[in-house]
Amino acid sequence: MHPPSLRRSALSAAIALFAGAQAHAQAAPAPAAAASAGQTQEVVIRASADASAGGLKAPYAGGQVARGGRVGILGSEDVMDTPFAITNYTSKLIQDQQAASIADVLQNDPAVRVVRGFGNYQQAYMVRGLVIFSDDISYNGLYGLLPRQYLASELVERVEVLRGASAFLNGAAPGGSGLGGAVNIAPKRAANAPQTDFTLGVEAGQVSEAVDIGRRFGADKSLGLRVNAVHRDGDTAVRGENGYLDAALVGADFHAGGLRLSADVGSQDHHMNAATPNVNVFGAVPRAPDPGRQIAQDWTYSHERDTFGTLRAEVDLLPTLTAWAAGGFRDAHEDSQLSGVTVNGLTSAETAYAQLNIRKDSIRTGELGLRGTFETGPVRHTVVGSAGWFQSISKDAFVFSDFGGANVGTLYDTLQVALPVENVFPGGNPAAPTTTARVITSSVALADTLAFWNDDVRLTVGGRRQKIEDTSFDPTSGAVTSAPNAQSRITPVAGLVFKASKQVSLYATYIEGLVAGDTAPLTTTIADPATGKPVTVDVTNGGKAFRPYATKQGEVGVKVDAGTFGGGVSVFESRKPTYALVGTTFGESSVQTNKGLELSVYGEAVRGVRVLGGASFLRTDLQGKDAIGSPRSQVNLTLDVDVPAVSGLAAYVRGVHTASQFADANNTLVVPSWTRLDLGTRYATEVSGKEVTLRASVDNVAGHKYWASSGGYPGQGYLVLGAPRTFTFSGTVEF
Repeated sequence: MHPPSLRRSALSAAIALFAGAQAHAQAAPAPAAAASAGQTQEVVIRASADASAGGLKAPYAGGQVARGGRVGILGSEDVMDTPFAITNYTSKLIQDQQAASIADVLQNDPAVRVVRGFGNYQQAYMVRGLVIFSDDISYNGLYGLLPRQYLASELVERVEVLRGASAFLNGAAPGGSGLGGAVNIAPKRAANAPQTDFTLGVEAGQVSEAVDIGRRFGADKSLGLRVNAVHRDGDTAVRGENGYLDAALVGADFHAGGLRLSADVGSQDHHMNAATPNVNVFGAVPRAPDPGRQIAQDWTYSHERDTFGTLRAEVDLLPTLTAWAAGGFRDAHEDSQLSGVTVNGLTSAETAYAQLNIRKDSIRTGELGLRGTFETGPVRHTVVGSAGWFQSISKDAFVFSDFGGANVGTLYDTLQVALPVENVFPGGNPAAPTTTARVITSSVALADTLAFWNDDVRLTVGGRRQKIEDTSFDPTSGAVTSAPNAQSRITPVAGLVFKASKQVSLYATYIEGLVAGDTAPLTTTIADPATGKPVTVDVTNGGKAFRPYATKQGEVGVKVDAGTFGGGVSVFESRKPTYALVGTTFGESSVQTNKGLELSVYGEAVRGVRVLGGASFLRTDLQGKDAIGSPRSQVNLTLDVDVPAVSGLAAYVRGVHTASQFADANNTLVVPSWTRLDLGTRYATEVSGKEVTLRASVDNVAGHKYWASSGGYPGQGYLVLGAPRTFTFSGTVEF
């Protein structure tokens, strides 16, 4: 671990910047009065994360969600005006619930469940039965810019969730996921009023300090700066597990006439020691162990360091024509010493092997676009066109110990063993990893939204032509192991919104998802016809790269906005091809069908009572079986209530239920259903003229032992243990 002085550098820099901003504010002359004394007009700026003229949509009643959010290249739209299922979680919700990461925020969504990446601690999200890797979360509309495995919530203004396919709206996710939904992160911007917040928190044994500073400069407040920094260090609620995090983000926005700019530069350093691993099981699904006990080996760790940035510009060429351009980068380094854990579900015997991984990522991406409006008779058109480009270069090296694994006791009494010798299947040089993967995507998109009958009917039609080049290289020799054919594919969209009244919108949508096609393996293992023993043979079409394939989705729904209380109901069906070996030939083998019903509620049901949540019901069909990690029902409900007897006091209760699911393709390994209860409270008051907010919460109040998810990577059914009972306390002072 780094020395404490270095780990606190981001926080110290933010405090120094605050001091400089304070000095500037004190020394700067007051702007000239626009009129006589008593008639000075306040300049009001709508800060915009994405440099758009409209800025962020206003929070809905209760403040937990927003009235709308980013809908890909269509820009920021009101929930009632768009033919898609979207929810936009606000920074107020993040603060009230003391969410530490994006996963904690998405615990509120009934259509989302948090899962894990394959063989690591990467946060991933199962939406409508299909995974979104954290690599494929967008940042102000651009893919690949955020830290790959974990993102601190202190850097986030909004978490915008679109449920369903989105290849036309956002382009194909370069990480190969996102067929069931999309997540976009909006960064923080300086508000009109000066802001300086300091937060001190404790979660289990981990202490955190965070600062949030915002200022606007100039007589017209044209320049805004927002600085966020956070430091966490200490033990988690799992015995033997600890880590630290340092993250900082500087966001700026500027406007001058018809020109708007926004920019961000950030860094994150995240280290975990002895974190609870994924668990592979066979024979049966064992009962979940005590989540507070350590089942990890104490020599395991994961360390990710990321630097990222974006620049976005928007200019009004004409009153009805706007152009935009955006670009971004991320450079990252990961190193980890992990342990693959396998458990015999019938005996609970546990084995583990070791794996050392080194990874470096270099991401560059950008887009250009035009948006204009015009009328043809009674129809108003909003036409948008864009072109985007993305490149990711990954360098990897790895080495494993014996896959047979070392005996480490049982799942309920894990033994600590020495780090096994790692000399199996070495790939590359850990001291100097070489390029192992290169992904290049490019696309052009065009859409027209036609508004009829005083905007009561809106029809969106369009298409995106996307090309995906996904190349793999041998980590040792550098030779190409799978070369893509770089074929293009057009993904269309057609969405209709009918506003039956000011309170009710009906919608119907057809849209597709898109990912790179699979590549046939070079060899496979079959039983020798003569001896019955396993032998390795060549795949007849080994190395063949298949063209990108699409998920085709239809959806209909109704949305209701009663002013302070809203919600919706939607029904959808999606179909995606699957690829597998049939004998010694690789190709499309089947089609997975997902059908679902979703209900959502949000807002302030009555004064002082806020509600958030809903339910989702899903049926997946893959050759007559349920897909791995796809519960048939999920229910979330949070009630957040002001306590009438004490001014400034509020409390919430959140219930999360997930039905049983399968951990294997044959549906023989059943993961039991689980229900979790979380409680929290906060108190806002004033101390010595400063606004102070105190918060306390406990997740998993009953200390329930459960498997939170299965899978997270296509075809894999590993289990992830639910979190133990966790107490969190924090206090925020507004200077």
